[in-house]
Amino acid sequence: MAGHSQFANIKHRKGAQDKKRASLFTKLAREIMVAAKSGLPDPVYNSRLKLAIANAKASSMPKDRIEAAIKKATSAGTGENYENVRYEGYAPGGIALIIETLTDNRHRTVSDVRSSITKFGGSLGEAGSVAFMFDHVGIIRFKKSIASEEIMFEAAIEAGADNCESGEELHEITCNTNSFGAVSKFLTDKFGDAEHNAMGWKPKNLIEVDFEQADKLEDLIEKLEDLDDVQYVFTNHIYSEEVAKKLAEKE
Repeated sequence: MAGHSQFANIKHRKGAQDKKRASLFTKLAREIMVAAKSGLPDPVYNSRLKLAIANAKASSMPKDRIEAAIKKATSAGTGENYENVRYEGYAPGGIALIIETLTDNRHRTVSDVRSSITKFGGSLGEAGSVAFMFDHVGIIRFKKSIASEEIMFEAAIEAGADNCESGEELHEITCNTNSFGAVSKFLTDKFGDAEHNAMGWKPKNLIEVDFEQADKLEDLIEKLEDLDDVQYVFTNHIYSEEVAKKLAEKE
């Protein structure tokens, strides 16, 4: 789509997330706790924990908070048991939504997610109602300054990734979920910790929205991301660099 880029959306969302670093650290700590409980509390022997710690470091989460999350997860008597729950629905204009959560109370989480979506004129759907519009993939992002587009693309292909796209500030590598661990290890060994390194949902087709639609969608996404239980929000909308600039100016 000429003149349009998913990286405009990514750049804008990252800027909003950086303003809410305290909330982000809480979400990262929760993922570390779940990862630590899923296996040994040592990242050398627990790939999920290693990945969670790497993502926390990439977001400048203090070392003592990372260690505290691991300790809390492995301490006897801790009553917090989180589970991954995915919700699907539609935002206004038929834009698909996938919301990944970590929750210790499904009833609270589904109520909060449904309320947030309906408040902006959307609707919560059944499991599988929009997932078919996306591919479940590994998504790894590095700063553009880490390497040239050519070097990153060649490394991604050598690692076994399916694709590598480069924007103004980021390289984004996508791969099959089965090869995610190997691709992630290869690239982080070569380039260091990534800006983002997790399983995600990549839309098969993108729906372009104008400024008014984008403004409402960003408000909805922000509302969802403000929920403590929500880890990631994925959509199939896209907007132009011009719209991204207007959104930034509005803030």
